Amino acid sequence: MASNQNATGSQSSGANADAGKAASASASEGTLDTTRGSTTIADVVVSKIAGIATREVGGVHDVGGGAARMVGVLRERIPGARTNVSQGVSVEVGERQAAVDVSLIAEYGVAIHELAEAVRQNIIAAVEGMTGLEMTEVNVEITDVYLPGEDDEDDDADQQKTQSLETRSRVQ
Repeated sequence: MASNQNATGSQSSGANADAGKAASASASEGTLDTTRGSTTIADVVVSKIAGIATREVGGVHDVGGGAARMVGVLRERIPGARTNVSQGVSVEVGERQAAVDVSLIAEYGVAIHELAEAVRQNIIAAVEGMTGLEMTEVNVEITDVYLPGEDDEDDDADQQKTQSLETRSRVQ
């Protein structure tokens, strides 16, 4: 049987090396083992669930920081492009646990501490209910507060930035 050297310099059999590769591949994915097989849950799955769960909570105006939202605006202008539901969400998925960081914009007048807790609880319920993974933490970052009437100003600014970026990309 062939022997491979692992990262620590010790020898391991080919089967053990394959198991090591599988373990490292699942380091960024949730793996749920049962007697009938295993289920692997990719980071992107948890990210999408968390993004949708965040948007379901009343008082959330938008998800993501300024740069993520700008990319989202550009993406929406591309014909046939889909909305990125995991925008503003980052996740770490282990074998049986997951952690989520989400950044969002709150609507003016909402109690931010209550909004953060509602988002946290909705993400936990959605991810645990749909994946079976245990949520170890959900960190909520409020990046801005939306004021009514800002959309008109933001749309104008976004349009100008988008046109500027489109012009630059054509020139290059």
